[in-house]
Amino acid sequence: MNETYHDIIIRPVITEKSSRLMGLGKYTFEVHPKANKIQIKKAVSEIFKVKVKSVHTMPVPSKPKRMGVFLGRSRSWKKAIVTLEPGERIEFFEGASI
Repeated sequence: MNETYHDIIIRPVITEKSSRLMGLGKYTFEVHPKANKIQIKKAVSEIFKVKVKSVHTMPVPSKPKRMGVFLGRSRSWKKAIVTLEPGERIEFFEGASI
């Protein structure tokens, strides 16, 4: 995968659950579907200048959606929950609220 760090980390995921996890030093991102844990760890370390303790990844499957009589599906994507070393924080997220 010849991509930059910004291609690996697509966007942060801001939900009620991810906001609670931020208090524990865990941050949630949508990542490239083919990115592995090592690439995600390096990307977060370089972009946000923090020390990453661990990375957990999971596929988020598509769900059936309906608008009137039209049927479809939402897109599937890959989620990564990144745990930082104690004392580390990402300032980018601190102002985010729901």
